[in-house]
Amino acid sequence: MTEIAFYHLQRSPLDKVLPKLLERTLAAGKRALVLTGSRARTESLSGLLWTYNPDSWLPHGSDADGNPDDQPIWLSEDQDNANNAQFLFLTEGARHAEIDEFERCFELFDGNDDEALSVARKRWKLYLESGHTLAYWQQGERGGWEQKN
Repeated sequence: MTEIAFYHLQRSPLDKVLPKLLERTLAAGKRALVLTGSRARTESLSGLLWTYNPDSWLPHGSDADGNPDDQPIWLSEDQDNANNAQFLFLTEGARHAEIDEFERCFELFDGNDDEALSVARKRWKLYLESGHTLAYWQQGERGGWEQKN
């Protein structure tokens, strides 16, 4: 079963959290598929991964770049696991029909958005009923991550 981690973003936006999670993914020797809600957001995140840290960059690509087999991080609004990723990152309410294709899934949602919070609660329930192992991480007052039960 796929391990699913919910990341309840409250103090930092996706643009600050995602690069750090992707760095850890690559350090673990894994490949990532990042699903977005739109083509514009895919391109925005692609630009971010080149510039988020002046001392480093994250190797990645998107449909605009091609060659997914060469990309350890693939950004897309399409569910195709084009780069054979082991880790799936769902942003902006994006969904994937085949969660079980992945070792881990990261549900990243804006905890300050009532609709996103409601969708996350519904997904938690569905994943739990399906037998997945779930973890819930919330940003604490100092911005660090705290695992909640």
